[in-house]
Amino acid sequence: MKKLFGLALCALVTVNIAWAQASPPTSVAPPAPVTRVAQQPASQSTQFDVDKATDAYMAELTPAQRANSDAYFEGGYWLILWDCLWALGVAWLLLGTRLSSRMRDFAERLTRFRWLQTAIYALQYIVLTSLLTLPWNIYENFVREHKYGLSSQNLGQWLGDQAKGLAVGLVLGTVALVIIYAVIRKATRTWWLWGAGVAMVFVIFVATIAPVYIAPLFNTYKSLPDSPLKVQILSMARANGIPATDVYWFDASRQSKRISANVSGMFGTTRISLNDNLLNRSTPSEIKAVLGHEMGHYVLNHVYKGIVFFGIIIVLGFAFVRWGFDWVERRWGARWGLRGVGDVAGLPLIAALFTLFMFFMTPVNNTLTRSMEAEADAFGLNAARQPDGFAQAAVQLSEYRKMHPGALEEFLFFDHPSGWNRIHRAMIWKAEHLDDADVRRGDAIAPPGAR
Repeated sequence: MKKLFGLALCALVTVNIAWAQASPPTSVAPPAPVTRVAQQPASQSTQFDVDKATDAYMAELTPAQRANSDAYFEGGYWLILWDCLWALGVAWLLLGTRLSSRMRDFAERLTRFRWLQTAIYALQYIVLTSLLTLPWNIYENFVREHKYGLSSQNLGQWLGDQAKGLAVGLVLGTVALVIIYAVIRKATRTWWLWGAGVAMVFVIFVATIAPVYIAPLFNTYKSLPDSPLKVQILSMARANGIPATDVYWFDASRQSKRISANVSGMFGTTRISLNDNLLNRSTPSEIKAVLGHEMGHYVLNHVYKGIVFFGIIIVLGFAFVRWGFDWVERRWGARWGLRGVGDVAGLPLIAALFTLFMFFMTPVNNTLTRSMEAEADAFGLNAARQPDGFAQAAVQLSEYRKMHPGALEEFLFFDHPSGWNRIHRAMIWKAEHLDDADVRRGDAIAPPGAR
């Protein structure tokens, strides 16, 4: 959610699209779900210790595993800063050397049509900024992922994904920039408001087409073979008003070791998908718990709420860009060869200002997203009724998420509830439902001492 709405425009403007997915082989057999031993019936709720159960799940992780996931996640705090500084450095290079204005001049020599000049500049900008950010992108999304054992791609496969992402960015980014700059030039005083509106419409468009037309460029999606698990997933979807008639799996294991699932799309493109890592590494109860959470995002209208919440942030960001652009242009615009906000050569400055704004909005974006994730957690527990499956999935996610941060740390840097919080809430739910027959019976492993 955060990436889709909070940072979508920043990604659109900087056009540093990095897809962590790869093309599949010609024939991939669907993996079979892992089967685990059924848990024993729980006793009465008065005999269930929530804290003891939570500690038992946390104890599944060795000190070395906790240290590794903590180091990976805490390193991400610094990446937020370095990502911002790298983007600012790229903008300064394009502006300070007047390379941006020369790119604009080149476009003007090729055609007299303003919209086509914007398109030609956008193509140059997308390719150049992708190349300038590539070294940092390789470290952050390839070298570092391998260092922590999270990636399954070699460099050639990873670069192939980047090339696909660049192609998508060239098409979508160019179209978006042509439209946004047309609005900026037309509405000279209120361009920041209309520009934000156009950007959000474009985000909605991409979110609608992505599951059907973009995601399959990076992975093969196949219908999950008929099984009791598929029947149960579709039953849960129907019971919660989700208009999906099939469940898809995709071969994410070719790129990453992370478990994942989603209910994506809008306006008739809704799709339930789960990756083969989740199928291979999780029990049916864990899979249903994860999908119950993802269904929660759909039923609770988090896509639309996210558009509203982050749309407000985008409008504020455009307002900041308007103020900042005017201030900077008065001081250095002539030196950089800029002719006003409607001049496409000023795009690096717009990108830099918006990047700076989003950097300082990180806690706000994280809080909005984390709140919706917590709501989806609660929905998923009630829909799937798999508290132990949900807790076990949270343990698996510890491979790349710190499990037990401090309160301020979670507020500033976490866009999902921490693993400890998720397990603890699941155990509270379990304690309140131990008198229910299905919860007493259970079908997911609970660690020793969790009952």
